[in-house]
Amino acid sequence: MAVSAARGGGWQEADCKASEDSVHRLFDAAKPPPFRIGDVRAAIPSHCWRKSPLRSLSYVARDLLIVTALFFSAASRITTALPWAWPLYWAAQGTMFWALFVLGHDCGHGSFSDSAMLNSLVGHLLHSFILVPYHGWRISHRTHHQNHGHIERDESWHPITEKLYRQLETRTKKLRFTLPFPLLAFPVYLWYRSPGKSGSHFLPSSDLFSPKERSDVIVSTTCWCIMISLLVAMACVFGPVPVLKLYGVPYVVFVMWLDLVTYLHHHGQHDLPWYRGEEWSYLRGGLTTVDRDYGWINNIHHDIGTHVVHHLFPQIPHYHLVEATKAARPVLGRYYREPEKSGPLPLHLFGVLLRSLRVDHFVSDVGDVVYYQTDHTLHGTGWAEDAKHK
Repeated sequence: MAVSAARGGGWQEADCKASEDSVHRLFDAAKPPPFRIGDVRAAIPSHCWRKSPLRSLSYVARDLLIVTALFFSAASRITTALPWAWPLYWAAQGTMFWALFVLGHDCGHGSFSDSAMLNSLVGHLLHSFILVPYHGWRISHRTHHQNHGHIERDESWHPITEKLYRQLETRTKKLRFTLPFPLLAFPVYLWYRSPGKSGSHFLPSSDLFSPKERSDVIVSTTCWCIMISLLVAMACVFGPVPVLKLYGVPYVVFVMWLDLVTYLHHHGQHDLPWYRGEEWSYLRGGLTTVDRDYGWINNIHHDIGTHVVHHLFPQIPHYHLVEATKAARPVLGRYYREPEKSGPLPLHLFGVLLRSLRVDHFVSDVGDVVYYQTDHTLHGTGWAEDAKHK
């Protein structure tokens, strides 16, 4: 009897698991959620919305102190005596440039403080230092948040349609989906935007901006030009090689961080829908974003991995995002995709990135709810095998 009971219990557990797996397979992430955005907002504690300028500035001070310490360490005789220290410097300083970008990003959202003047001042200082036109990028990023998940109106890392994809040269396709080129896309995006879109983040006449925003764009482009002039002047005084080592290579590492993080927040899951027409809504678009765990880097880059709640409520300061996400999870339910736990360094994400680049190529020209499709001829049969398991 005991053996029978044990077997019966085991069968019951197996049946329950099979039932849960069946429900998991039947879940449709593109289906309108049974909750409203107001329900998610109500679940987040009120203090998570409060902004502290002093706390925000303390993160700026921390990051600038680290950047300065790294710079003087590399400029000293340490790297002369220990040439192998240069790669460590490049990785660390590039990561800190990325951290500065995230703080400037918060300024652009207004989550840094309630003062528009302080946000603009800090945002310009941080973003100009890493060659980002603050207002130009801020405005286009606002467009991204307001339209995320919409095939035509989204601004960054949105899919291209099959028709546009077929018009691309083979070389362009391979560059777009072969490392390291997707991780070097950000400067190109700033100058030329994404395929199928025209304009530049530096030109006030760009389609990105309304007439009343053009003076802001001029200010940011001027600040960018000043930073470029400073770098050129330093190269003339100290030589181009020291400037390249101390600033140029960390800048490239920063760009790679930015492209890696922003791409994986919107790709790398097989069930991410994209919308057109009346199927799109701000809530449904925001729910297609993905949280990622970056291990030790979480604290360094200000918890930017908590991306779902950030996309829905960009006004929440970064230092409240983890708590806000924890509070919102019960409401989001299955629409929240639990991030894979990272080790000290997020090395697992490179596998996610590689697989996404192999299978996420274009979406259909028709349909109001679509998913990525794969060009099986792009990288040969080995890559096509991954698509079968998508």
